Amino acid sequence: MRDLTTPSFEQQLVAHHDYLMRFARLQLRNEAWAEDAVSETLLAALAKPQAFEQRSQLKSWLVGILKHKVVDSLRVHGREISTSADDDDSDPLDYMDFHADGHFAQAPSDWGNPEQDLSSRQFLAVMDACTNKLPPVQGRLFLMREWLELSSEEVCKELDLTPTNLYVQLHRARLRLRECLELNWFAKPDTP
Repeated sequence: MRDLTTPSFEQQLVAHHDYLMRFARLQLRNEAWAEDAVSETLLAALAKPQAFEQRSQLKSWLVGILKHKVVDSLRVHGREISTSADDDDSDPLDYMDFHADGHFAQAPSDWGNPEQDLSSRQFLAVMDACTNKLPPVQGRLFLMREWLELSSEEVCKELDLTPTNLYVQLHRARLRLRECLELNWFAKPDTP
């Protein structure tokens, strides 16, 4: 007899739906594709519940499945990225923050303890907002490389990019993220 206070596997899956949708939206930047990826993830989990061997959290297991569904979706829809005026090659942040030897011209703000901040929900919300502000091409490349953990070679192959173009776009994305995080998270309020 099943304990009625313990949620069923299906109920546990449904409890993670909103988180999975946020993750998929962030990766795919398309509501319909995100819904499809999450639906396929939940269906895959329902089809083989025995595959969840409780060696990790259910949420982690679902995100692992979702990552594969996102990559599949990116492969299918890879050429359907929207472009905007922000995608032009002139970026005022490109090289102005560095000396010729590659060191920062102005040291970044003290970010405190990044490991502690990463566990903070508020930080993740700001990071999510900053990532969403990236131009679509940069956002997709950054998420594929850093969040989906695809190798540079895989990203270049999937999107038909040269390694140089990929590194330039990733550099620009990181600079924009740095600026956004410094303004919206790490900035210290001015005291008179």
